[in-house]
Amino acid sequence: MDLPNDWIALLALVFILGGRHGLDADHLATIDGLTRHNLRIAPARARWCGSLFSLGHGAVVMLIALSVGLASTTWLVPEWMEDVGAWISISFLTLLGILNLRAVLIAPAGDMVTTIGIRAGLLRRLQATSHPLAIAAVGSLFALSFDTVSQATLFAVTATQHGGVAHTLVLGLTFTLGMLLADGANGLWIARLLSRADHRARIASRVMGLMVAAISFSVAAFGLARWLHADISHWYEGKELLVGISVILLLTGSFLLGNWLARGSRLAGMQSTAR
Repeated sequence: MDLPNDWIALLALVFILGGRHGLDADHLATIDGLTRHNLRIAPARARWCGSLFSLGHGAVVMLIALSVGLASTTWLVPEWMEDVGAWISISFLTLLGILNLRAVLIAPAGDMVTTIGIRAGLLRRLQATSHPLAIAAVGSLFALSFDTVSQATLFAVTATQHGGVAHTLVLGLTFTLGMLLADGANGLWIARLLSRADHRARIASRVMGLMVAAISFSVAAFGLARWLHADISHWYEGKELLVGISVILLLTGSFLLGNWLARGSRLAGMQSTAR
């Protein structure tokens, strides 16, 4: 297969987009709900809820990408799709930021904060499932959204222009791998927090909730700025990889910060008790 010079860069970008997509608030919230349910009835499976959810989600992404790749020789993405996608993203991210900030502010001191997602709230009943195929099916349902379809369409058309349907399948697998790593790590982390349910876990969950809200507001504001100002949109071209990595690093940093603050709080409490 004769690969273009920028193929590695494109693979890296799609991998990061998959990882960032896996850290979407709806993914975090749904994996949280699935993990909570399975900790009660199937503890050994709880830690794998994120991975199973992501595999189901990725299967639909692959199907969409393959369909678009096969049809892209005679079909072009409408220009209006970018504007509609931008405003849907801005609106949803702003709402997610408000909901997660509110969740942190109103949570009782003794409770863990649950990440809020829009689709997760609408499909909350589906989170009460334990069978691996059912968990994967929940993930596949979450792939039937405008943001997922638009991302799969974009990289499918790009891959087809580079070399055909085979390239589309490779990009689909790369996107799914990035998402699988993010969702899998999130599932393991949530299972660990919920199994502890101590002061440290409560602080970590609050830091995570605040970070999700902050990133949602920031990405929404940046999207609005890009839509309003052509100069900002032009500056952003070629920097998608950097922005995606920044989002992943911020969320990863929030995990570490929450654990560090909780550890410091626990040590201070132990020292105060000793005195």
